[in-house]
Amino acid sequence: MARFAFLSLALLSVQALIGGTLAADAAEKAEESIEVPSLAVTAQAAFPASEIFGVKLVNGHPTQALVTFTNNEASPVTVNFIGGTLSTLDEDSKLVRNLTAIRYSVEIPAGEKESLSYSFATEMHPQDLRLSLASVISGSEGQFFTVYAYNGTVSVVEPETSIFDPQIIFLYFFLLACFGGVSYFFYTVWLAPYFPQKRKAGKTAEFPKKSSGASKPEAPVETPAVSSATTYNAEWIPSHHINRPEARKVKGASRAKSRP
Repeated sequence: MARFAFLSLALLSVQALIGGTLAADAAEKAEESIEVPSLAVTAQAAFPASEIFGVKLVNGHPTQALVTFTNNEASPVTVNFIGGTLSTLDEDSKLVRNLTAIRYSVEIPAGEKESLSYSFATEMHPQDLRLSLASVISGSEGQFFTVYAYNGTVSVVEPETSIFDPQIIFLYFFLLACFGGVSYFFYTVWLAPYFPQKRKAGKTAEFPKKSSGASKPEAPVETPAVSSATTYNAEWIPSHHINRPEARKVKGASRAKSRP
């Protein structure tokens, strides 16, 4: 328990030293491995996937640093922790964020090299910062030393977007559907009533079609006679207007017809 507590204090001292002493003389020690005089061990950090156009920390994507330790001691040493900080580039070098410290407990034989992978991720506004990486190493006698691995300028950037990204395609489709719905609503409510309506062909006057040659004429439909009493009131009409006198037969005309 005492050893673990001492390692924790050593780790805290790493972050304190990185944010204070290392930031003060960063101009002289930038991008160089720093050798502790009392321990013949050097550390050098490289970024295989981020050093093409400078070290870039992509938000949301882990950044991998490959830390190579060289043990020039006559006895083996042990790499206990690797941690780091991000600070501003001004003269005051204000601490922006502490990076996660990872425990390794890897022993390096005398005169050998060992490479350890250290990964961290960022979620920050795009900006230029100073990245400092350091490790806590213990010697054969149990003494702890701080060995610096990297101190240089890095750029925090946003991830690149592609038009073929499924999320971007879905976003374009959603925005297009919303625009189409709003445009259709605007047209039906505000524009369509002002345009002349076309009459449908079914509502035009229909003329009877001539039947083909062999069709039989339909029989006339007899409609029942409607009595005059149902159409008007005959009480006030004089009877001689209703009952017309019958035409009298002329006797002379009948006799003329009877003669041979």
